[in-house]
Amino acid sequence: MGIVMWQRLSLRSRINLLMALVLTLGLAINVTRLVLEGGPRVQAEDQSVTRLAREFVETIVAGLNEAPNPEARLDQIVQDLQRLRHVSITWQTDTGAPADIREGEEDDAGSVPSWFVTLLHPRTTAVSVPVSIHGKRTALVITSIPNDEIAEIWDGVLTQLAVGSAVALALFLITMVVVGRALAPLEELSKAMSGIESGSYGVHIEPGGAPELAAICTKMNRLAETLGEAIEEKRRLAERAVSLQDVEREEIARELHDEFGPYLFTLRVHAGALMRLANAGVSDADGVRKHGGAILGQINDLQQFTRRILERLRPVGLAELGLREALGALLRMWNESHPEVEIETTISRSLGETADLTIYRVVQEALTNVFRHARATAVNVSIEPAERPAGVQGNRDYALVRVRDNGRGLKPGEKFGFGLTGMRERILALGGTLTVASGEGGVTIEAMVPTHML
Repeated sequence: MGIVMWQRLSLRSRINLLMALVLTLGLAINVTRLVLEGGPRVQAEDQSVTRLAREFVETIVAGLNEAPNPEARLDQIVQDLQRLRHVSITWQTDTGAPADIREGEEDDAGSVPSWFVTLLHPRTTAVSVPVSIHGKRTALVITSIPNDEIAEIWDGVLTQLAVGSAVALALFLITMVVVGRALAPLEELSKAMSGIESGSYGVHIEPGGAPELAAICTKMNRLAETLGEAIEEKRRLAERAVSLQDVEREEIARELHDEFGPYLFTLRVHAGALMRLANAGVSDADGVRKHGGAILGQINDLQQFTRRILERLRPVGLAELGLREALGALLRMWNESHPEVEIETTISRSLGETADLTIYRVVQEALTNVFRHARATAVNVSIEPAERPAGVQGNRDYALVRVRDNGRGLKPGEKFGFGLTGMRERILALGGTLTVASGEGGVTIEAMVPTHML
């Protein structure tokens, strides 16, 4: 039960409670020390007073028999000794017990609790001094009365309790204020974390309190700012991806319209010519062969066009044949359409479905730019494992994709097309990088593509 209650307390309450316990324990230890030191102190005072009183009485009664009336002289001595403090000197009664202690001395300890007197002075110390008057033996009983010493100790305990309690209370209040101010940033941190959890990344905590807490507040502000930037970047990437998808659909639609339209028109023309030859009943083998060959040529062009469109939408055979074979087919297609360009390749093994598709898209887009804009005569494509970039966390493997041509390069200030821009954002979303370097010797595109977790 106590552990559960302790766990429910806040840090400030725990510190205040511990401080109160420490101060209370310190006060209790100090009071206990006064009480423990009080017992030997009372005992020492008791013994000292009793010894001095005994020596004094023995000195006085030594010449008692020389007095004219020894008994009267002894009564006068006993009455005079009643004025002494801390001791009581009385006649020993016939029963051997001392007479009652003076009431005035007992009243001195009236303000001291009886349990405290019993604690410090549990037993009364009494010393008997024998007296002989003309051969008649009697005795004076010296009884210690350390009420003043006990009252002094009791006053010290009360003073210690009063002053110690006041000091402890003041220290406790000061500690509460200091701890409250020092831990005040924790409440702001808790509110900021709740805000971040709910998606509010614009929170700001004013650094304060202890240096450690101020540093935590500063780092929390940076964390919230970084998270906000990351979320905003993610949103922009999502918007960009949707925009690029729309652009790609528009391009495909435009290509379908621009390419399919002329092909279909040509096919319609040649098919119409064949129909007219058939209806005319004229046997014109050369004409039929001419129109049939044209139709076959158009169909072949349509097949190649359809293959390019399908390759753009989804590489055929990538999952079944692997990266090497899929890229080989892509390179053969470009080589067939541009036999004047020399293509060199160094392709590594398959690196995983996501990585293979990304690598394929990078090479596809790079080759598209080369054959459309670079006017190059040689292209080098290499794909090989690479070390993890410096500063990148995690246990991922990486692949370096490099496409280099000897074309005319990029013009100063020339922007990337939608294809390369989409590839860069795709790779960034996966945790990789894409760089484009242009010079007199052509353009080099390098992409660091994450492959798979170790």
